[in-house]
Amino acid sequence: MASSALRVQPGSFLTLHYRLRGPAGDIINTFEGKPSTLSLGTGALSPALEERLLGLEEGARASFDLPAGLAFGDRNPDMVQWVARKLLVQMGDPDESYGIGDVVTFPTPDGQGQYAGSVRQIGEDRDGDGKPDAVLFDFNHPLAGQPVTFEVQVIGVL
Repeated sequence: MASSALRVQPGSFLTLHYRLRGPAGDIINTFEGKPSTLSLGTGALSPALEERLLGLEEGARASFDLPAGLAFGDRNPDMVQWVARKLLVQMGDPDESYGIGDVVTFPTPDGQGQYAGSVRQIGEDRDGDGKPDAVLFDFNHPLAGQPVTFEVQVIGVL
């Protein structure tokens, strides 16, 4: 008798637990808390990670080791950029303070989505108001250019 379990296909809506681990440890781990819900093909996961999900049955648990750069591309030095405080104020809270390692979310130019960058360096306070003139952000994915272990448990497939 054939299995009646649903399989992950392109465009599937999924409920799942997953863990992304790089050489320094976990970046994301939902196994200890609430599962994630997402639709394949919408950019919630990288194409390389989505490809690993295809064909898995509802209820399946799997782990995949991906070589450096495959899951999130290579590190791009052009994605490390100074952002002027004037722009940070326009896009968020004017009283926001930043620390090294903070992850800050920015709206996309069309306002329909968002992207994140991690603070690498705080600029100088040249005008003496106690705020840096600019902040250096790294917009690369934290696992860009690194080997990644992707562990997943597929809870539901629609």
